[in-house]
Amino acid sequence: MEVSQENHELKSVPEKTNEFNEDGSFKRQKNQFSTPFGYEPGQLPVEGGRYRLLWSAACPWAHRSVIVRKILGLEAAISLGTASPIRPRLPRIDWEFSLDENEKDAVLGIQYMSEIYKKTDPEYAGRPTVPVIVDVKTQQVVNNDYSNLTNYFETVWAPFHKEHAPDLYPVHLREEIDELNAVIFQDINNGVYKCGFAKSQAAYDEAYEALFKRLDELENRLASRRFLFGDYITDSDVRLFTTLVRFDAAYYPVFKTNRNLIREFQHLWGYARDLFQTEGFGETTDFNAIKRHYHLSITISPDRKEEQILPKGPDESLWDTEHDRNALNQHDEKFLYTMNK
Repeated sequence: MEVSQENHELKSVPEKTNEFNEDGSFKRQKNQFSTPFGYEPGQLPVEGGRYRLLWSAACPWAHRSVIVRKILGLEAAISLGTASPIRPRLPRIDWEFSLDENEKDAVLGIQYMSEIYKKTDPEYAGRPTVPVIVDVKTQQVVNNDYSNLTNYFETVWAPFHKEHAPDLYPVHLREEIDELNAVIFQDINNGVYKCGFAKSQAAYDEAYEALFKRLDELENRLASRRFLFGDYITDSDVRLFTTLVRFDAAYYPVFKTNRNLIREFQHLWGYARDLFQTEGFGETTDFNAIKRHYHLSITISPDRKEEQILPKGPDESLWDTEHDRNALNQHDEKFLYTMNK
């Protein structure tokens, strides 16, 4: 898809999306492509090498799928395409593959995320979101259901897991994990966006209070357990982490979630560092991409004219400092390793 320089200059502000309630509160659009992966008729076939996961390192919803992909060793089974954290200056909301050679995804040959959505459904009118799974054989979007994607990776994609991959979604905890995930999504993952995108003081105040109420509850929960469900990392930890790791650098200053920094919570801060220093978490976290997206891109104020400044802080080296969270383990480290085999 070619876009002229004139189009960039004259139509730089994205179209408005219909994602607000009458009271000014933010309501996130629904995912259109939600066919599950599995082995039943009508489900997406689980086949190594067939799919490509498209993401941006700025996006928390996409980040959690990339973390799980890494933890479980699915890199060889599902390829990865990375879009720039900077939104392109277009008359629509989009993602651009400007990080790639020739500014096109190396496998799909697309410049903008919207191209694969429109190729799949010419009538598609929503935002082209990430993460999105594309069937490389058919060149079609097959799933952009971020709410369930990690669970598919954790369950039906098990034949492609690496040896000794941890069980992030154990059967005996699934109901509790699902319940906690719903709370984390409503008040924390999406809660920061409800604060940042609120169009009324009342909507902002309500989202702000709900957000910090939940963070306070999780601070207390993590005072006596290493992870949300005890000694082992689960899907819930992945989902919470992607908000916590963006909080101080982006949400606190840009989305006005400014009661506390995460590093001002004793237990949440230690917990977040513990996860960051665990395989799959820190290595897939790109603070530069996060800050560029939220501070320099067109997420909040697409029509602002003044020079946009990229903050130098917060100090990223603090994420590698000691956390002592392993002292909360109910079992010793050797036993934990055995249990994860």
